[in-house]
Amino acid sequence: MSTNKITLTSSDSHSFEIEKDVACQSQFIAGMIEEDCTDNGIPVPNVTGKILSMVVEYLKKHHVGDANPSTDEDLKKWDAHFMQIDQSTIFDLILAANHLNIKSLIDLTCQTVADMIKDETPNQIRERFNIENDYTPEEEKAVLKDYQKAFE
Repeated sequence: MSTNKITLTSSDSHSFEIEKDVACQSQFIAGMIEEDCTDNGIPVPNVTGKILSMVVEYLKKHHVGDANPSTDEDLKKWDAHFMQIDQSTIFDLILAANHLNIKSLIDLTCQTVADMIKDETPNQIRERFNIENDYTPEEEKAVLKDYQKAFE
């Protein structure tokens, strides 16, 4: 393996080779590199191969370097297309981005979820995410009254 590349290994034993400077967009990976803990690669036990491949693709696209002259507009279009995935995959990406500490991917995935629910009622949001309403009708009325501006 080249000294400027590292191998990331997913929870289901899929391996991905990536340039160190590209991988350093992840604060977790940057810390591992800084501590010189990458000789045998970096295990990513909380992330499946499917999701890790998406993370690697995202990191490569968002890496700022001579080989990637993407404009902000190009990245916004790419991000919009990248996030056209099912809800379960979005949540898996949020967890992976959080575990790997990739702020820009956390922001993108969380914004996608926010955009999904921005015009929905509390009941629609509960239904979308299978959340049980544990408020009594009186408690719900009180919350809606206290936080009315949030629901406008």
